Amino acid sequence: MINIYRRTAIIEGISYLILLFIAMPIKYILDIAQPVKYFGWIHGVLFLIYMVVLVITSFKYKWGFKRILLYLIGSVLPFVPFILDKKLKQEYH
Repeated sequence: MINIYRRTAIIEGISYLILLFIAMPIKYILDIAQPVKYFGWIHGVLFLIYMVVLVITSFKYKWGFKRILLYLIGSVLPFVPFILDKKLKQEYH
């Protein structure tokens, strides 16, 4: 389950970076709104999947509230999911 969580977190983190650093500049610099519309939708679905996988993983591994909160906050900060993934990889491998 930890590998599913890690993969989900990475994919969700990448979708967030695409939204922030590719789609949003295209919208506001080039005045083309479609990338934000589509990548926003994709990111939203991936975020919901991430939340479900986080809950399942946290129950399975009996993670505490502080750890779950850290992963929730980390999921909305650019690049943090990759740092947390590195720590998880070290912990569970």
